[in-house]
Amino acid sequence: MFTSLSPGAIGVKVDGLQEGLALAAKHGFSGYHFGIGEAAQLGATRVLELAGEAGVRLSAFGFPLDFRSDEAAFEQDLAALPALAQVAADLDVGRTATWITPASEELNFADNLALHARRLQPAVAILADQGIRLGLEYVGPKTSRDGKKHDFVHCMDQMSELCGAVGDNCGYLLDAWHWYTAHEDASHLQRLSPDQVVDVHVNDAPERSVDEQIDNQRCLPGETGVIDISTFLGSLKQIGYDGPVMVEPFSQPLREMAADDACAATMTALDRVFVESGLA
Repeated sequence: MFTSLSPGAIGVKVDGLQEGLALAAKHGFSGYHFGIGEAAQLGATRVLELAGEAGVRLSAFGFPLDFRSDEAAFEQDLAALPALAQVAADLDVGRTATWITPASEELNFADNLALHARRLQPAVAILADQGIRLGLEYVGPKTSRDGKKHDFVHCMDQMSELCGAVGDNCGYLLDAWHWYTAHEDASHLQRLSPDQVVDVHVNDAPERSVDEQIDNQRCLPGETGVIDISTFLGSLKQIGYDGPVMVEPFSQPLREMAADDACAATMTALDRVFVESGLA
């Protein structure tokens, strides 16, 4: 496993890929989560030059397909996906990921599963042609489903069903927060194969009960000890996952820091939990 920086995930704004890579290099991150749209505009040759100059590897990119809204937006993004997938392949980046909304007012579970499968299957086929895997993230907190008419995918077992319906190169974006709020444990992680895990996020939770946790109120990994991050990362090490680990804390104190301070605090937290988990 290796550390990776996603500036937006820690509330840091950067003026383009070059600045983001420089921040990652300055603060000791091995990798960088980037936007494939910007990479396409710059061109693969220039992106590889920037990454090489920074000495930072390109980890993964955000899934560039709007599959949650209307059919027209979906079709437009699907048509653009082959060119973006080619750019990712030229960059030798085989990971992209996104999240799945855990509830719906309109669709029951079966109908929602069918809709997601119909829209994601052709996208996954395009990605597979370029050797790219799609990671899907389930959203665990009970509070994210409260008040909604229909529950949808919000735990690992349900995500397994969705991945199976979508395609062979569809796996998990595993987030320590959602693993914790879904009431899961080491056994859920240890039954996975490493190729099923596409990307990993780490964080911690405020000191409140698990079913009272709110998705956009989190902490840096290891900050409170509410989430057993050593078990989470240690289990991923045990199965042989060797991909990126990025921090997604939704932390207001972190958002209020200067960019350098926020990156430094994030790297310090990552270093600490890597050591505690036996990864360093």
